[in-house]
Formats: sequence, structure tokens, C-alpha cells
Amino acid sequence: QVQLVESGGGLVQPGGSLRLSCAASGFTVDYYAISWFRQAPGKEREGVACISSSDSSIYYADSVKGRFTIARDIAKNTLFLQMNNLKPEDTAVYYCATDRVSVCPIIAGKMVYQRIDYWGKGTLVTVSS
Repeated sequence: QVQLVESGGGLVQPGGSLRLSCAASGFTVDYYAISWFRQAPGKEREGVACISSSDSSIYYADSVKGRFTIARDIAKNTLFLQMNNLKPEDTAVYYCATDRVSVCPIIAGKMVYQRIDYWGKGTLVTVSS
């Protein structure tokens, strides 16, 4: 059974860094595309980053390009999201997710969550001084 467990969230000052982890079970992280989504209070869930399994291509939302890095460790069966230069608008619950296909869930250049069928429970990131 597919399970995703996030960790690494917390409170950080603007300009700081955090690394989120997503431990996967029930599949290997190089078999399906895996994504990070986030949801801020009162806002719609949005895609942040994705890594495909078909060709290891990577997608980032424009809002995080140059600041966030997605990576996977196959030996540990874990997905990571390194977040640098954090801003208050990055405050959200961050979710690890997969729709069990090899390509990222992108339509018209934007990640979509409607295809996702497995979600972790999320980890809260708060960026505040």
C-alpha cells in the first residue's frame, strides 16, 4: 500500500532555509513521479515541484524557481525539498503526493492536484519574524 510521510516543517525567519523530507513506502521513489504541493490558509492547493520517473525531468512553480530544489534518494526511498531564501508567502502546509504515473501532473504548464490519488498528511512551514 502506498504511504507518504512528510517531516521537516517548522518555524523559520524570512531568508532562512528548511529541508522537507517525504518517506515513501509501497513503491520506490524512482517508479512514479512524485510531487510537492502546498496549501496556505484560505487558498487553493498549489503545485510547488515535481520530479518525473520517466526521464527524471523536474518542474518548479515560478514562485519557487531558484529558491527550492527537489531531489530523491533512491537508497533511502525518500523525496526531499530544499527550501532556501524563504518568504512569508511560502507559509503553508506542504504535502508529498503521487498519482502513480511516470510523468508529472502538469496541464498547460501548471501542476494540477486533481489527478493525485495519494497524499501524505502534510508538514507545516511557517515563515515569520
